[in-house]
Amino acid sequence: MVTEVINTNELHKMDPVFGQMSFDNHEQIVFCHDKDTGLKAIIGIHNTVLGPALGGTRMWNYTSEWEALNDVLRLSRGMTYKSAVTGLNLGGGKAVIIGDAKTQKTPELMLKFGEFVDSLGGKYITAEDVGMATSDMDLVRTVTPHVTGISEAKGGAGNPSPITAYGVFMGMKAAAKYKFGSDLLEDKVVYVQGIGNVGEALVENLSNEGAQVYISDINQARLEEVRDKYGVKIYTGNNIYAEKMDIYAPCALGATVNDTTIKQFNTSIIAGAANNQLAEEQKHGQMLREKGIVYAPDFLINAGGIINVYAELENYDRKEIIRKTEHIYNTTLEILKKAEADDITTHQAAFNVAQARIDARKNEK
Repeated sequence: MVTEVINTNELHKMDPVFGQMSFDNHEQIVFCHDKDTGLKAIIGIHNTVLGPALGGTRMWNYTSEWEALNDVLRLSRGMTYKSAVTGLNLGGGKAVIIGDAKTQKTPELMLKFGEFVDSLGGKYITAEDVGMATSDMDLVRTVTPHVTGISEAKGGAGNPSPITAYGVFMGMKAAAKYKFGSDLLEDKVVYVQGIGNVGEALVENLSNEGAQVYISDINQARLEEVRDKYGVKIYTGNNIYAEKMDIYAPCALGATVNDTTIKQFNTSIIAGAANNQLAEEQKHGQMLREKGIVYAPDFLINAGGIINVYAELENYDRKEIIRKTEHIYNTTLEILKKAEADDITTHQAAFNVAQARIDARKNEK
């Protein structure tokens, strides 16, 4: 007989999912594992009051499974409020696949993931996110109908990145209107942090309007490519947060607005595509407010992508996609004014609008 000695410090690491800091009354968490393909994925379904939970799949080389869980919990929650505040009849969900998308993503792995999505019977609808491409969604579509963001050639709305960027651009212009009295971004100094597909499309919009754009990314080759393409400048300093600018646009991973960076910020506006930009929503939203920095809530202004893929479910055309995305301007301006009138943070104002819509639907049932 072998007696196993359990370290009580290890028990702390095994706190249940319900005890995780980011757990916020999620309806369902699905852990997906397949030995043959090496698939390790987590699907988070936060809320389905307004409709099925729609949200992209992110493949990322997380440092731990707990980090992956925390990410899917935060991201799926954000999708609930993104759809609600934008007026879409969708709930919030997200999926993460643990691994390096460049070296570990295979057709077999994606097909197996699609089978897990299909097993949920439409409660969760997947789409493209970090580490994914439209071709991956086309592949998933062969094993489940519960996927959006498929290629236009196969009847889908195509790559959502340009529309996501356009929505961020609209939100940024609304924030400029609120802060500066004009939504023209010509000659405004804008730092775009993260030059992925969305970041590049945002740079294109900003360049076309004549903004002074500085770009930052961990990929030097990518920086040079985007610089040469749009005539923007590469940021070569060592602390982007302390640079004097009009607008800071975080378009990489979240939590770049935190205790450390807020003290350093020398910007008038924060408006970017990244999810979960505030490390702690209430605390850091309030700190920005006290510092006089206008924060355009991320889950509102980066909703263009979900508007784009929602078209596949509701069968509306490109013209309607653009119209709905441009409406982000009006919603952002309304929420910035509402925050001022109600003496609350802009994040809280956006959250209140979204929650009110969810509560109203819940009371109808």
